[in-house]
Amino acid sequence: MKFRVFTGILVSLGLGAGAACGQVSTKDDAFGSVATLLRDVPQTDAVPAMGLDQAEQIALEENPEIEAAVRRVAMARAHVPAAGALDDPVAMYRGWGVPLKKPWDYNAAQNMFSVSQTFAGGSKRNLRTSIAESDVDQAQANLDAVRLNMRIRVRKAFYDLMLSQDETRIHRQHVAIAQQAIGAARIKYTSGNVPQQDVLKAQVALTGLAEHMIHFDRDAEIARARLNVLLGRTPDAPLQVRGEHAVSASLPSADSLMEMARNTRPDLLAAKAAAERSHKEQQLAKKAYAPDLTLSAGYMVMPTGQDFRNGYMVEASMNLPWLNRKKHDAEISEARFKSSEQDAELAALGNTARGQIAEALAEAQSAQKLALLYQQHLKTQAEATLRSSVIAYENNKTGFLDLLDSQMRVIDIDLAWVQAMGDFDARLADLEMTVGRPVDKLWQLNPEVKR
Repeated sequence: MKFRVFTGILVSLGLGAGAACGQVSTKDDAFGSVATLLRDVPQTDAVPAMGLDQAEQIALEENPEIEAAVRRVAMARAHVPAAGALDDPVAMYRGWGVPLKKPWDYNAAQNMFSVSQTFAGGSKRNLRTSIAESDVDQAQANLDAVRLNMRIRVRKAFYDLMLSQDETRIHRQHVAIAQQAIGAARIKYTSGNVPQQDVLKAQVALTGLAEHMIHFDRDAEIARARLNVLLGRTPDAPLQVRGEHAVSASLPSADSLMEMARNTRPDLLAAKAAAERSHKEQQLAKKAYAPDLTLSAGYMVMPTGQDFRNGYMVEASMNLPWLNRKKHDAEISEARFKSSEQDAELAALGNTARGQIAEALAEAQSAQKLALLYQQHLKTQAEATLRSSVIAYENNKTGFLDLLDSQMRVIDIDLAWVQAMGDFDARLADLEMTVGRPVDKLWQLNPEVKR
């Protein structure tokens, strides 16, 4: 709307770029190469726009990093039944008293066929199953961490591309206004109404716009390539995104975010699962003093001539761990130190997470304040200045370049505002990374927050 108002004023005063081109020769046009560069603005409007939710869904389904993590979870889950299973039964044949002179004469020998099974003592099987389940929990937490990292990377690439699109849109307004300003300045300069300085200022402004467009194009191509790769597509695939920037009224407190992180942050959950596993391993190590029992049963064929040739046998045996204390005490000590180490790592990671949350929250709050400052104050003030400059120009109380500066200031603030919004979105994504929960879920901590 601001752009249309200003260009209308230019046209009504006969200062349009078209009029300038019709009245002034372009043989020695100093602006020709720059204008050509500005006209080469990439057009992506014909490409179907993709929303953030759609981009995240595609990345979570197509990215190979997630598929590899899913396989690791499946592998850990497949190990659970085997961890607590009994050892394989043992079948045995034994021939006693076979004559050396007749090694083929098994009728003169005592033949025994038996089957034995070992039973772990002290609930060792249950502990082994529980340890395997902890491995599944840890693998699942690692999978969640990969998904979270992927979602954050997609969000940041998405926001970068959306920001570049907004910058290009606003920059096109710069280009249109600058081109009309050049025409206006050249008309007045030809008629002797303005000094050459006005023309030179217009040239500098147009050259600066060309420089900005080069940076915007570079940022857009980088963001597009990065997002395409995350989506499992070729880097140069056409891509356009759609979405809205939003600044919430308030952010959750650091204590609320930390409380959430304890239950949702994947690396904390993985460390917690590792600590629980180490405690179970310590309990299993202590169970080493509970002996394992082996039971055997068999059928016996006695040598020829015996009154009872057919018989059976039963056998029970167990290990004696008390006679090997040095080994088992060392295993228990090792498990105890490992458990304490895992507890210390969990505490250290929790302390690190608390600091990361505090930093990310401070960054988000700062970006939020800056975006709100542009939205609620600077934009309003710049627009008021523009209206005042328009009135002054209509009453011949200010020059054309002063009016141009006012309009450029409005657009510059619009550009700075979308950059601040993009920075807030990025900082919010960092905050999500430290908490381990989608950004939209953060607002559930405070029902009064409106986005």
